[in-house]
Amino acid sequence: MRKFLVVLDDSRECLNAMRFAAMRAAHTGGGVTVLSVIPPDEFNHWIGVAEVMREEARERIHAHFEVFAKWMRDKQGVEPELAIREGDPVPQIIEHVQSDTEIGVLVLGAGTDKKGPGPLVTQLTRNSGSLPIPITIVPGDLSKEKLEEIT
Repeated sequence: MRKFLVVLDDSRECLNAMRFAAMRAAHTGGGVTVLSVIPPDEFNHWIGVAEVMREEARERIHAHFEVFAKWMRDKQGVEPELAIREGDPVPQIIEHVQSDTEIGVLVLGAGTDKKGPGPLVTQLTRNSGSLPIPITIVPGDLSKEKLEEIT
């Protein structure tokens, strides 16, 4: 089964990427893997404090994931899986793609502000020549109706 990999973060554009991945998976009989990466700079504290912060970050990720997962199950009939990694986001995304041979497409949401499409899109498109899968970039301001139309 081909899976769509989508990155869960706090960006606005993440929502369209999630929708696109779920809709494409539903239309093609594929699956969705939702990847969240906990940056290393969140834990530059004493060991005990770092462990508490790491657990809190995981709890936030699970809660955030459940919102998207419920929508995917209820509206698209897709049962997503969650993967959590720790480290710098771009290398972790690349490592995850390389470790799961069922992932066929990386889906990213592009930001809409004047600063550009966002750090993940910018960095991963620079590395796209070395990725074993294509990247789909979903415009951040794409309407839900248009998204449904193109998937």
